[in-house]
Amino acid sequence: MEHQAELEKAILVGCQTYDNDDLRFQYSMEELGSLTETAQGTALISVIQKRDRIHPSTYIGKGKVDELKTLIDEFEADLVIFNDELSPSQMRNLSRDLEIRIIDRTQLILDIFARRARSKEGKLQVELAQLQYLLPRLMGQGTAMSRLGAGIGTRGPGETKLESDRRHIRRRIDEIKGQLDTIVHHRDRYRERRKKNKTFQIALVGYTNAGKSTLFNRLTEAESFEENQLFATLDPMTRKVVLPSGFMALMTDTVGFIQDLPTALIAAFRSTLEEVREADLLLHVVDMSNQDYFSHEKTVNKLLEDLEVQQIPQLTVYNKRDIAHPDFVPTAKTETVFISAFDGEDRAILKQKLEETVISMMEPFHVMVPSGEGKLLSQLKNETILRQLSFDEEHDGYVCMGYALEDHHISGQIKKFTVE
Repeated sequence: MEHQAELEKAILVGCQTYDNDDLRFQYSMEELGSLTETAQGTALISVIQKRDRIHPSTYIGKGKVDELKTLIDEFEADLVIFNDELSPSQMRNLSRDLEIRIIDRTQLILDIFARRARSKEGKLQVELAQLQYLLPRLMGQGTAMSRLGAGIGTRGPGETKLESDRRHIRRRIDEIKGQLDTIVHHRDRYRERRKKNKTFQIALVGYTNAGKSTLFNRLTEAESFEENQLFATLDPMTRKVVLPSGFMALMTDTVGFIQDLPTALIAAFRSTLEEVREADLLLHVVDMSNQDYFSHEKTVNKLLEDLEVQQIPQLTVYNKRDIAHPDFVPTAKTETVFISAFDGEDRAILKQKLEETVISMMEPFHVMVPSGEGKLLSQLKNETILRQLSFDEEHDGYVCMGYALEDHHISGQIKKFTVE
């Protein structure tokens, strides 16, 4: 298999401090392995050290650095991946001591995001996050690059190159921010239009690889990218979803959340997650086959809190019930539903549950619509949840009973036809 040959060989390194419990640390190392695979790498071996605190200059102690050197030679590794974000000086010291490409968890996630970005906005946001990450670390790169022909420190061409690199990066950061502002402005206008039409909005949120895109595609018959990999979806996509009564809502698939998401990325992807802030209902998808489902759920809820959207009604969808973990116990404090996204009956149950949730957020109405008001009748069918529609010959009109969103323009239109 040709594809196999392209995989880069990596050694994974984690430092467990005593305030980090064994289970959580073990999961984060496993996740680092999955991230490596997603980035087209293969994890050869994991090197773990327990310490009171992370070593300030090399992340791990001197003895472990020596052990790493031996393993790099023994396994003929291409790179070493560290499980935390390294400081510029740690990066510099490790590159010098190990003489191999060093990347940390943040760079690894940024690399995956760079591969996955499809829209112009997604690509710009990734580039912005990468440049903001790179800027304080340029010094390390510079000394490493100029070490060959320079004297003590950074004499020679290294330093001037470094300054022009810095200027170039700062200029590019400003450019990207300007372009992103324009895109955000366009999206705001589009969002305002949606708001004016008061379409009910549902946002899918959840830990990366929980099955959001699979569910999204099956509920909306869309073409969102789905794969059993971390961060399969990067760009938000919005599609119509029709509930059992014929009521139409908009559903948005969002980027997967992850614990210890790099700060640069939270800032860069805030606008991508703006869609979540505008939602009327959050569908929190949890993978019940993953043994770490509880901490995934906590991570997502914490990030939702950071986005200040915890007040939006939430329905927890426990997905992959066909392969549920034997120790699984539901822990959500919200309404819940258990499904497999691939099962048609389960999806029908979910749509029913969605409709019940939407109704609980609506006001009931009972109106008599004159037979000449055809347009209003068709709006009632699509924009409200109609429970009864019958023709009354005596009054030459339609008796309509159902539920409508209180602040929807249709509520104002039908007020005058209310049956007392």
